[in-house]
Amino acid sequence: MKEFTVYPIGSIEGKEGAQFIQLAPGYAPALAGLEGFGHIDVLWWFDRCDTPAARALRIAGRPYTHGPAVMGVFATRSPQRPNPIALSVAQVLRIDQEAGRIWIAYSDAEPGTPVLDLKPYTPSIDRVGEPQVPGWCSHWPQAMERAGEFDWESEFNF
Repeated sequence: MKEFTVYPIGSIEGKEGAQFIQLAPGYAPALAGLEGFGHIDVLWWFDRCDTPAARALRIAGRPYTHGPAVMGVFATRSPQRPNPIALSVAQVLRIDQEAGRIWIAYSDAEPGTPVLDLKPYTPSIDRVGEPQVPGWCSHWPQAMERAGEFDWESEFNF
């Protein structure tokens, strides 16, 4: 297989309890037309989990409290995976195109985490009206708007 190089376009940062995506110099013009979207898909790099051992993991032992005893990493949201790429949907609070900054409501990424790409969240492409999930996670919230009230700490073993 062909190898390729990925370059960060910015990073996730925090300031006084708020989070934002700070674009690298030269990427601010790419924000044109993003205003008006309420959410964005953020592709970011689990840089603090990027080790040879984490990349070699193929089987995860009980990553979820209610899940099966053994799962393949592609059935998990674990940061330990062949390519430590994360995908998060973030609510857009404000865009400052001049500063190359997008203020977001929340991300589980740490400050300084590299951002690989951004895409506008569009319901016609990104939302599944009747998603199918295994029984062990069927009690999870059905929408991100309710996820903030859910006890996620009791669900994850990673």
